[in-house]
Amino acid sequence: MNRKQFLKSIAAASILDGFPVRPLRAVAASDNAYKVAVIGHTGRGNFGHGLDTMWASVEGVKVVAVSDPGAGANGADVKRFPQAKAYVDYQTMLGEVKPDIVAVGPRHVDQHHAMVLAASKAGARGVYMEKPFVRSLLEADELVSECSRTGMRLAVAHRNRYHPAVPVALRMLKEGKFGKLIEIRCRGKEDARGGALDLWVLGSHVLNLATVFAGKPIACSAGVFVDGQPVTREHVKDGDEGIGPMAGTEVHARFEMESGVTLFFDSVKNFGDKNAGFGVQLICGEAVLDLRMDAEPLVHVRMGNPFNPLVASAPWVPLTSGGIGVVEPLKDIRQLVAGHGLPARDLLDSIRDRREPLCGVEAARTILEMISSVFESHRLGGKRVSLPLQTRVNPLTLL
Repeated sequence: MNRKQFLKSIAAASILDGFPVRPLRAVAASDNAYKVAVIGHTGRGNFGHGLDTMWASVEGVKVVAVSDPGAGANGADVKRFPQAKAYVDYQTMLGEVKPDIVAVGPRHVDQHHAMVLAASKAGARGVYMEKPFVRSLLEADELVSECSRTGMRLAVAHRNRYHPAVPVALRMLKEGKFGKLIEIRCRGKEDARGGALDLWVLGSHVLNLATVFAGKPIACSAGVFVDGQPVTREHVKDGDEGIGPMAGTEVHARFEMESGVTLFFDSVKNFGDKNAGFGVQLICGEAVLDLRMDAEPLVHVRMGNPFNPLVASAPWVPLTSGGIGVVEPLKDIRQLVAGHGLPARDLLDSIRDRREPLCGVEAARTILEMISSVFESHRLGGKRVSLPLQTRVNPLTLL
């Protein structure tokens, strides 16, 4: 099966029980190209994970302007896009260029809210932005309202949310191929950022992907620790990457999901084999599905009752867009996923079809609800808190 045949095959399925599988159409050559403006900040979040260069391989778009106060007219991106106009100030760029699509590249979260609002003010039809989303639920609420008011489509770069193996795994799960889904286990990278920072910058990836299988969160109970001791007000400091008040080198959280499944997230600084745990495990009655965030294939399956391994054990087998044990039929899968090709196409589709992107502003707010609820539960002594939260500011400011 070649790429064209595959895209036609997934287009034939409209919805898999709430998981949209939509055609990822390229813009026809006769259409006017969408104007893309890229926002970056060298030395303060840079350009994310390729949120600048990704557009060079997307059909139907043209990068017309790049802003970078950290490098200005001599920045590397100016050289990458010699036909694009260079700016130091992104607000000036947006006001003059009036782009169709804005790429919000900096990893530093404190810049995201203002950049998205500026894109909306300039009349942008779509925004593709680096994760994490924003610093607080207050900021998230404002951007949800802004997108609703203007119709601007916002997508967050949780790129594995768009992986073509995910709807295949979900369909097989719903068909009962793996037995009943019992629980989901998530871990961050657990490197030097382990704990609270890991939850923010990498946990957002795994939590977003886990909600595909478990639905929305309805409650959380959690604890956050430093050197084995519960985090107190004295531990709270401004975190890295513009996150704001933060504390904790160890996080343990339990989420109740609307599907009835329990979801666990854990992260401990410098724990064991760094990066090995970064992923999601679906524990089912007759199998375990393992999704490694930085690996390809993304999904592996081990059939058998996970609670009786001596009787029913089996090797790990990849699950691709073609099925279990099938070599991935998409030869350019790395570019489509890690290179943001599929997310970009879905954003273009969402603009044309007037629908939410697959990982849109509401999904981004849901993940921020989960992150915030960890700290809110901890603030209340590990108490079970319901979602959506009543507290819309960073809970650590209330310790």
